[in-house]
Amino acid sequence: MKFEETPIKGAFVVKPEVFGDGRGYFCETFKKSEFEKHIGRVDFIQDNESMSSFGVVRGLHFQKGKYAQAKLVRVIKGAVLDVIVDIRRDSPTFGRHFSLELSEDNKHQLFVPRGMAHGFVVLKNDTVFSYKVDNIYSPQNESGIYFNDTSLAIDWKIDESLLILSEKDRKLKLFSELDD
Repeated sequence: MKFEETPIKGAFVVKPEVFGDGRGYFCETFKKSEFEKHIGRVDFIQDNESMSSFGVVRGLHFQKGKYAQAKLVRVIKGAVLDVIVDIRRDSPTFGRHFSLELSEDNKHQLFVPRGMAHGFVVLKNDTVFSYKVDNIYSPQNESGIYFNDTSLAIDWKIDESLLILSEKDRKLKLFSELDD
């Protein structure tokens, strides 16, 4: 596995080594010893998976306080544009975002440290998105940032008229409205 730090401190692109032949392919998607060597200790406690259609936007979500979550995200089938926003007020990259395409073809993953808002837009129909988390989900401590907040200037790579958002995500706050 190759670990490349992103411009957002503590976030890494993880590129598994893929071995392919006429039968298909094999790759390690997580190896604790390699992960700890390059990123540090993170105790993942749960794996989650979602399936979405083209144009679906999920996010930008985060858990507050002691319920903050680190994530290791990847695409099993299809493709997404994955986006993180640094919401750690004491971070030198506070308010900055990073995005990359995760797909079944490139097999890249993104490690999202605690203190990030996270979301993605689906680039192909029937995309299966998978992620590990290191903390439980707490509905009372869930929050988010409106995906198209102009102060963040995120290029979602798809015409806004084609995007599909949940009612909950349409009501998220602007970055400037976030509490400490």
